[in-house]
Amino acid sequence: MTIFINEIQISKFKKMKVLKFALSTALLFTVLFAHAQCSSNYKKKSHHASYSHQAETVVDIALNSEVHKTLVSALQAADLVEALQANGPFTVFAPTDNAFAKVPKKALTDLLKESNKSQLQKVLTYHVVPARVDASTLLSAIKAGGGMYEIKTLSGDKLTAKIQNGEPVLIDENNGVSIIRTTDLKANNGIIHVIDGVVLPK
Repeated sequence: MTIFINEIQISKFKKMKVLKFALSTALLFTVLFAHAQCSSNYKKKSHHASYSHQAETVVDIALNSEVHKTLVSALQAADLVEALQANGPFTVFAPTDNAFAKVPKKALTDLLKESNKSQLQKVLTYHVVPARVDASTLLSAIKAGGGMYEIKTLSGDKLTAKIQNGEPVLIDENNGVSIIRTTDLKANNGIIHVIDGVVLPK
């Protein structure tokens, strides 16, 4: 009789262990599911934040660039930052730091002086077109123009775009040639094309 009771107790004990295991497993899956849901929601929010970061101006793109520090300094010295943060649209042909390094150091230093602000403004606005001109539009215009496209800039002066040695280039009024290295950096008020030279008006 005693043996029978012990067997029943053992059987109940085993059932309780199985029940506890089942409950623990169910709880674990509930926690994992909740964690997965939270992770999914976080990823969606992060993606949305990344997408909204695209809403920046042409100036913001330059400010966040590692290769346009001289351009940003020049825009600040010329008091053009606020103007290029306006609605636009603008197309900016943005010289890199290496492009500015090709300009004689004394000439660049003099250009950045307060007394030469109007001249600096003219040079910088010569790099800006008061319209959104993406790479596709530019290439189509070059083709339609028989191999070249004359661009009127914000300074009132003209640049000539063409294909030279298989590359898109800008030719300034002094016959200086700058290659367009990167295209279509899009902002909410325009677009930036990166160039490897500083274009100069007459």
